[in-house]
Amino acid sequence: MRTSKIHQPESIENFKQQLLFWAQQFDDVVWLDSNNHNEKYSTYDAVLAVDAFTSIKTDYINAFDKLSEYQSMTKDWLFGYLTYDLKNDVEVLTSNNFDGLQFPDLYFFQPKKLFLIKGNKVEVQYLRMVDDEIKEDLKSIQNANKSLNVISNEGEKSHSSEHIRIKLRITKDDYFKKVEKMLAHIYRGDIYEANFCQEFYAEDTEIQPIETFNKLNEISKPPFATFLKTDDKYLLSASPERYLKKEGSKVISQPIKGTAKRSVNKTEDEQLAKALALDEKERSENIMIVDLVRNDLSHTAKKGSVKVDELCKVYSFLQVHQMISTVVSEVKDNVTPAELLRTTFPMGSMTGAPKISAMQIIEDLEETKRGLYSGSVGHFTPEGDFDFNVIIRSILYNQTQKYVSYSVGSAITAKSNPLKEYEECLIKAKAMREVLEN
Repeated sequence: MRTSKIHQPESIENFKQQLLFWAQQFDDVVWLDSNNHNEKYSTYDAVLAVDAFTSIKTDYINAFDKLSEYQSMTKDWLFGYLTYDLKNDVEVLTSNNFDGLQFPDLYFFQPKKLFLIKGNKVEVQYLRMVDDEIKEDLKSIQNANKSLNVISNEGEKSHSSEHIRIKLRITKDDYFKKVEKMLAHIYRGDIYEANFCQEFYAEDTEIQPIETFNKLNEISKPPFATFLKTDDKYLLSASPERYLKKEGSKVISQPIKGTAKRSVNKTEDEQLAKALALDEKERSENIMIVDLVRNDLSHTAKKGSVKVDELCKVYSFLQVHQMISTVVSEVKDNVTPAELLRTTFPMGSMTGAPKISAMQIIEDLEETKRGLYSGSVGHFTPEGDFDFNVIIRSILYNQTQKYVSYSVGSAITAKSNPLKEYEECLIKAKAMREVLEN
């Protein structure tokens, strides 16, 4: 059982900064921030979950069954992540590439303390065993201003990022060779499309996770920003993409395929957005993934309920224009939340079509185990609803190993030009590189 209390701070934006700073004392933290993107399927403006009461941490073997059991047993708020390599639980696949981050394949926790922000109100929910700490915690959060001022004035001195040297796991020449191999698979008919990704990384490197996340979020202001901490491992994400949401019997998927840069010149920027909307290659990429998502949702949907609400609509973010489609369905009775995830995972926008063949080829050509990148972070409600993002535009950090990583990818189709695909990757990587190097 939880104790609930409504708190109304003087400034919600200041409170959010104080809340996140206060949260870093805990070993288990998930912060989800919509950055005030009040779109059709928004629920909360921001959510913070901290301090695990119970948790599940496992490799991919029977992972979705274990998650289902855990979720049905707790019937409470759960926060955590699914790594891309849970594909090995869904299909007969493997993940043998290099992994410098070492995130467990699946992790969820039941938080003792929960903050749900909507408008200018904060709903505070504490498990009964710790509900006597609410007043003291709210005081501590409000007093975080002093510490925040010290951090902003002096914090950069101890962990200067000027020494961070970003390396490429795949050289530019090798990238072109690998894309040509991917194209050969497409011309042979093995696949129609595949998302090919590459890693950028830094070794023997220390960063300040909260500061780095705030800088990344400020550059991008995405609707699915995430700060995640589990012990010594961090995810700092500026994701613009929803993977899957469940509201009662309704299921929503919003795959992104199609990217264009922004311009400070308003006329040129509008032209770039219009060109993306009309781009034949980008539209074909998006439509292929929409078909894949429709097929995935059909496994759990009531007959005839899978619909495309939006097809190839261009949305503009601070860094890029994106082409997004929205696919919805009505889930059958007695389908568990974990089964909904299992039958749609990994998300089509990060794999390709046909999905299994694309994943096999991806594993062969990529040099890095994806792990948390192109996986998902999200939460379950006590009623079994959920909302999960797609982990892209993200910095991953293993503090103990002093290893920092970010990965980017693009969809390879028969119409792909390797140079343009490489340039698209650099556009997507720009925000992460700026944050780490400047």
